[in-house]
Amino acid sequence: MSVVHETRIGPLHLEASEHGLTLLGFSPVDGDAPRGAAAETVLDLARREIDDYLDGTLRDFTVPVDLSTHPAWDRRVLEQLRSVGYGETVSYGELAAATGLASGEARRVGGAMARNPVAIVVPCHRVVGADGSLTGYAGGLDRKRTLLDLESRDQALF
Repeated sequence: MSVVHETRIGPLHLEASEHGLTLLGFSPVDGDAPRGAAAETVLDLARREIDDYLDGTLRDFTVPVDLSTHPAWDRRVLEQLRSVGYGETVSYGELAAATGLASGEARRVGGAMARNPVAIVVPCHRVVGADGSLTGYAGGLDRKRTLLDLESRDQALF
């Protein structure tokens, strides 16, 4: 069962293993995810960091992420995505190239973004179309715009 964390952008559904955050999603999930003390510690840290991020006081998440149950291809793309910094965006083609693929394989990158289990912490909201347009986001384009605006506004303060 996921833990629901109420935030200013709506409820977020969280799950964790003993090794890290396994889910940060916008919709409930079915099933039970047994948790021990280490997983509870991860969830506590995730909640604090999400709140701080949404308040504009956190730029880099330190909560560990556990992607071990996801295909190696997705993990490779998602790890590369983590290098896209706060307030920055990257196109699907640019992310494909940074992952070692031809820019024409942007759709494969899009698939990995669609399967990203830990949105916000692994910042798929920072991936945009080649022309800078907002494209699909599991949380909806309004949330994607809100997150990008938050980061853009905070960038201007420094």
